[in-house]
Amino acid sequence: MDTDLIAPLDPGWERALAPQREALAAVGQSITARRAGGEQVLPAPEDILRAFRQPFEAVRVLILGQDPYPTPGHPIGLSFAVDRHVAPLPRSLANIYRELSTDLGQAPASHGDLSAWTEQGVLLLNRVLTVGAGQAGSHRNLGWEAITEAAVAALAARAAQGPPLVAILWGAEARKMAPVLRAHGAGRVGLIESPHPSPLSAYRGFFGSRPFSRANELLAQAGAAPVDWRLD
Repeated sequence: MDTDLIAPLDPGWERALAPQREALAAVGQSITARRAGGEQVLPAPEDILRAFRQPFEAVRVLILGQDPYPTPGHPIGLSFAVDRHVAPLPRSLANIYRELSTDLGQAPASHGDLSAWTEQGVLLLNRVLTVGAGQAGSHRNLGWEAITEAAVAALAARAAQGPPLVAILWGAEARKMAPVLRAHGAGRVGLIESPHPSPLSAYRGFFGSRPFSRANELLAQAGAAPVDWRLD
């Protein structure tokens, strides 16, 4: 896929996102212009499309967030995750670990590396894939929403005909994808919706939502193996 964004992507994602070539090129050009104007764009160029390097056919749980952390050094192209050395953890991630502990009795990890989840087919995706440093939400309406909606629709369409998919939608922007998942998934996509885990909304329904055990229950109902949510 020829864009101003650093690739390559997984071949399955290349096919799924082929209709978005022009949109990706346009977003890439906008990001290039912002950088040229002095804006620090996060994450690093090689990580912007990182989620789409994960095998398309292997995705069985989608965790959909809103946009990357705006703190330099935090976003790495996987929603909610940070590199292992980052401390303290972003507060949204700390709240995710708190809910994971309540839900499954797992002790919170001492780091924010969620790659153990991605290796089991958990796709960590945001609706918007870039942000300006220190400017939360600053790249909304830049063009990412149409691209990630196409990605979500492609996963749902795949689930309608093949391996099951569970979608965990955190926050208002992510929850806008519920109708897309229903429309393309032919009733075969398990949906788990809640407020975002950020400190501003976690107490409005994220805490107590049990997304991890519920995802495994939905996978079991579809005849799929559960996710081992433990992190070393």
